[in-house]
Amino acid sequence: MMKISAFAKVSGISIKTLRYYDELGLLKPAHVDEQSGYRYYSEEQLLTVKRITAYKKQGFTLEQLKPFFEEDIGTDVVKNKLEDKMTELQHAMRSLQLQLDEVNSRMTRLERSEAGNPGGPTIREVPSQRAAFIRDQVPRSQLCLLLDEITKYAASYGEEEARQLTILWHDHGSGNADIADIEVAVPITRGIPANGRVRVDFLPQLISAASLVHRCDPCIHSCPVIPELKAWISSQGLVQSESEPIREIYLTSDKDIYGKKRPAELLIPLQGNAE
Repeated sequence: MMKISAFAKVSGISIKTLRYYDELGLLKPAHVDEQSGYRYYSEEQLLTVKRITAYKKQGFTLEQLKPFFEEDIGTDVVKNKLEDKMTELQHAMRSLQLQLDEVNSRMTRLERSEAGNPGGPTIREVPSQRAAFIRDQVPRSQLCLLLDEITKYAASYGEEEARQLTILWHDHGSGNADIADIEVAVPITRGIPANGRVRVDFLPQLISAASLVHRCDPCIHSCPVIPELKAWISSQGLVQSESEPIREIYLTSDKDIYGKKRPAELLIPLQGNAE
């Protein structure tokens, strides 16, 4: 017979765990001294510890493995419980595979995002794209609410989570007023209905637009690099179009934001568009 401290050392199980096994009825001491309360374990009980450890390695919880220690347990009961555990583990494996696939997809999207960052202002054409829109005159602080509203509307009709959200600054990004004329758009791949709040249409093509990929706070009240891109336009002898709103495109979905900022593309239409 060994005191609990000695048995813990030999078995590799902590005293706290042995006491917990005792509470569960999994491994009761072979003897408890009535006067001192000391717990004593027999050498044969090391086999029980090994069995518990083996079951835990197979994924059994302590509650699940308790029936295996019943003296009169039948093989049919054992077989059913093993089959139940196999089914549970198969479900867990499928869930883990889905998580692994999503992490791998997240890595791919991140690598594509990094590869697509040119690092400075450029001029490019922007193709037309079918989208759902909400336009409102609201406090600038409510930009996130508009983005959330249009995203949820598209999702309610089966659209996957938007990986690109577009903000159209109809005040040309001046940021001078507390109330801003803001329009938000989300790309759509199917016919979804419009309503009094949501418009379904095409984002107009831009024949020529100054572009600057940058990182920004997703819900900041105005794009902080607008002055920088406007200055670049002027330095190139180009002229901003006043007939098209400035656009900012968030290049990743909400779940692909790392830190406090997300990749975005600022687009300032240039004169020479089909006006």
